[in-house]
Amino acid sequence: MSVRKQLRTALCGLALTGLAVTAVPATAVATPVATGAAKVSPVAAAEDAAARALARSFADSAWRAEAGSAVAGGAETGLGALAETSRTRAAASLATVVAAADRAVVAAKGLPADTGGLLTVTLAGARGSGRAPLVAVEPSDDEITAVTAYDTRGRAHTLDASRMPDVPVYVVGVDGEKAVEAGTRVLERELAAAGVTTAAANATAATAPAASTAPTAPTTSTASTTSTASSTGFWTSRITSVRLADDKETWIKGDAEIFSIVSGFGLDGKVRVDTVTHPYLDDAGTTYHPNQILVNWSLYKYNLADAVMMEDDGDTDYSALAKAIAAALLTIADLGAYIPLVDPVVDALPSSFWTDDADFVDAWYTLAREMTGTRDGAGANGRFTFDRYWVSAL
Repeated sequence: MSVRKQLRTALCGLALTGLAVTAVPATAVATPVATGAAKVSPVAAAEDAAARALARSFADSAWRAEAGSAVAGGAETGLGALAETSRTRAAASLATVVAAADRAVVAAKGLPADTGGLLTVTLAGARGSGRAPLVAVEPSDDEITAVTAYDTRGRAHTLDASRMPDVPVYVVGVDGEKAVEAGTRVLERELAAAGVTTAAANATAATAPAASTAPTAPTTSTASTTSTASSTGFWTSRITSVRLADDKETWIKGDAEIFSIVSGFGLDGKVRVDTVTHPYLDDAGTTYHPNQILVNWSLYKYNLADAVMMEDDGDTDYSALAKAIAAALLTIADLGAYIPLVDPVVDALPSSFWTDDADFVDAWYTLAREMTGTRDGAGANGRFTFDRYWVSAL
């Protein structure tokens, strides 16, 4: 999902940096091109190492055929597991490189060592064309115009990011869904360790069960009453539909991996943060109907909360994100009236989140417990439709 430049400028007034690349036709793959010396993230460096090794390993025709069959369905496949299950010599050598790259990716994203392999491979381009395959890395920059791909001799070639190439292209990337699931757990755990109130991710991210007879809807007030957290259940704000703006993604980009950071003041008057994952929210320009709880109002002192939506673009460091958000939010005290928390959260984002179309998607200020209907994000990139939903106790 693209994070539009005007959105970021309007919300934060931050300067953006970009990489200008001259695209060449997708068919022009015979002439090697020199690789640039631009600084890359640790995740991108690990992906690139794995991609180069995978490309060279395809010189082994038996392994190449085996790998091609494994990814022929178009599904994202774990690269490490794919190499480890093969009995070919080329795959055995590749597995060693991929294991090291996987460890580097996990460490760079601030995830625990037991997260497991995150590197994946998919197949794009003209499948079954009979032409030798290339291997590329899924870019974190959604506005990139050219893609570097490697051949079996390790040479780099330039592909046009706007046109599907006429050769098979294996794309190495990061399992975003797995990374988000592990990352939000790290985020909440580290925020809690720093003193910010959090809850388990599934307390707010899970779809609500069928409701029993709901009580009278809560009346509008500045602070929540004890009735919202009664023993019979609690009120929530449920997402009945969600849509992100069309961002003209390129052929090499996979599905988006989206999560939201919901913030407000807990019942103890201290700043509270809950994370909500949106694994269904894959494509821009598509309306989804998840019936997913965004805010559990029994956890908040006031009847207002904020939400910041983000995307894991591959290089998100959840540990760094948690530290930055905690440092910003712990300076805010409850003064007896609700204080919006979007700006402190957005301002706390590490500078890397604003480079190459990084992970900020949109933000919603002062979501109310009584709200229903459609709410556009502050940057007009996202749109939620809400209803009030009573979750009954068992």
